[in-house]
Amino acid sequence: MQFHHNGYVSGDPTIQRPAGVGVDRRDELPDEMDVLVVGTGPAGMITAAQLSQFSGVSTRIIDRRDGRLEIGQADGIQARSVETFQAFGFADRIIAEAYRITEMAFWKPDPTNPSHIVRTARAADDETGVSEFPHLLVNQARVLDYFAEVMAHSPTRMQPDYGWDFLDLEVTEQGEYPVRVTLQRTAGPDEGTTRVVRAKYVVGGDGARSKVRAAIGCSLDGDQANHAWGVMDVLANTDFPDIRTKCAIQSTSGSILLIPREGGHLFRMYVDLGEVEAGHEKEVRATSISQIIANANAILNPFRLDVKDVAWHSVYEVGHRLTSRFDDVLPEDAGTRNPRVFIAGDACHTHSAKAGQGMNVSMQDGFNLGWKLGHVLEGRSPAALLRTYSAERQVIAKNLIDFDREWSSLMAAKPEDLADPTELEDFYVRTAEFPAGFMTEYAPSMVVAEAHHQALAAGYPIGKRFKSARVRRVCDGNDLHLGHLAAADGRWRIYAFAPAGGNADPRLAAFSEWMLTSAGSPLADTPDGADANSWFDVKVIYQQLHTEVVIGEVPEVFRPRVGIFGLIDLENAFGIDPGNDIFDARAIDRDGVVIVVRPDQYVAAVVPLAATHELESFFAPLRSPQGAAATSR
Repeated sequence: MQFHHNGYVSGDPTIQRPAGVGVDRRDELPDEMDVLVVGTGPAGMITAAQLSQFSGVSTRIIDRRDGRLEIGQADGIQARSVETFQAFGFADRIIAEAYRITEMAFWKPDPTNPSHIVRTARAADDETGVSEFPHLLVNQARVLDYFAEVMAHSPTRMQPDYGWDFLDLEVTEQGEYPVRVTLQRTAGPDEGTTRVVRAKYVVGGDGARSKVRAAIGCSLDGDQANHAWGVMDVLANTDFPDIRTKCAIQSTSGSILLIPREGGHLFRMYVDLGEVEAGHEKEVRATSISQIIANANAILNPFRLDVKDVAWHSVYEVGHRLTSRFDDVLPEDAGTRNPRVFIAGDACHTHSAKAGQGMNVSMQDGFNLGWKLGHVLEGRSPAALLRTYSAERQVIAKNLIDFDREWSSLMAAKPEDLADPTELEDFYVRTAEFPAGFMTEYAPSMVVAEAHHQALAAGYPIGKRFKSARVRRVCDGNDLHLGHLAAADGRWRIYAFAPAGGNADPRLAAFSEWMLTSAGSPLADTPDGADANSWFDVKVIYQQLHTEVVIGEVPEVFRPRVGIFGLIDLENAFGIDPGNDIFDARAIDRDGVVIVVRPDQYVAAVVPLAATHELESFFAPLRSPQGAAATSR
């Protein structure tokens, strides 16, 4: 974290100075805004948190509730999400309070006494080391609290506007604020009254029964598995030995997915309620908590569960549904107009809770969309950038539903019906990278280049997330994770991996000079008066140890001047970690490579260091029509 560059900061440095729309932010919901986000769930909150970093963008987020969520239904936090939390600045704190999953136990009927269950296997949660971040369990409400804090501490001083329900919208394509939205007050002395607000863009993160989705003519299509589950968060005494371990339990009486929760005592159980006969759905949904507990005890036999307190419970049927598009552009209009309304999270895709994907995938929806809206609204990029959101995220949601359909079917299967006795645990281990969030791979588009030079950095697949590795900072010798330095501040990352000759190699000098002086350089669009690194974070990684690099010889583009005093930023040059050379760890060509990473941490391009024309061609469609005259509004 960097601060003091605009003067001494004596308070909490994570609280940014108000700027732009945050200087005189109105408490009451205004009549006009750049972005209206509907719903304070994971998708809506991360979208708003990302947009809160754009000081020139007026964003409001509403919810029909009269205050913060107190008990959330989601609790699984995959490693990819923790990577994302690192970018937003709260990974360490949420790790400290969460339950950390290190392994999963599998229980099945005892072959000598099938009415009893026995442990048959244990599997490491991340035996291949796919991420340096852990797999966590923590209540959804706490995740939302952290995003609310990010928003409140941002330059825009954003906070949710509770007590507003979305009723309908109309895209008029007229005026500066072409989306006309009708809202209704759900709390306070004016409860029941309606009003109309106008926005440039609307984001619907309002859940599986999304009114925003209905307003743009989308529907959730798919199937119902006709299998019911009772879910409960409880405090209980039990002689079941793995009560603090994530477990898949299959017995002759049904199945349980056991999820230990944060705090050392609370745990969640997804309890098998069996097949649902047609016409009996309402009866199953009315299943009492006492019946759910009774089913759990039957499945756990010979162990007993003595429930002392129920924090929350529900009954649901597994369903897999997906929308065909994530915005308001009809198929016949694709490619001819830019979207104005978007949907994210459960508004687009629903599935079982047992793979722990709902909140995680929803947050990646919002992270994907938030920076794109910010870039368009601040004049950094053309509105066509927004077309990539639905194109990228709809495919990911389809892959998720296909995965969850197989996983939930295996969980619901009777042990004797499986083709192989170890089929469930084998599937869990074999597919570990998918639920961890690391199988997302975006196809070529205006924000993902073709993989013509992938061999130059095989460890950084284009379209996949930038997997961090350790480096040593030249100016102070600090041992750091390169990827952890990328904050969710809306900036692109440009990493120059230097040739073996380092600063003496003319190719590095030529690249640096082009970045600073060429009209084709992405830096050329930096607004007048803004810091040189305000839109692009440019770093260099040398093949030498940090002690072998002279900081004064590092090219100027990697030592930008920042703040009101024009202080030189020395923290953008790195040497290798002697115990884990990043060039070897990520198979990076030693003749020099440039890796471009999107604001949402996905690798966008890999080009040779000398191929500045390819870098120019990649960024050309992303540059605002205003060019260097672009300024924040």
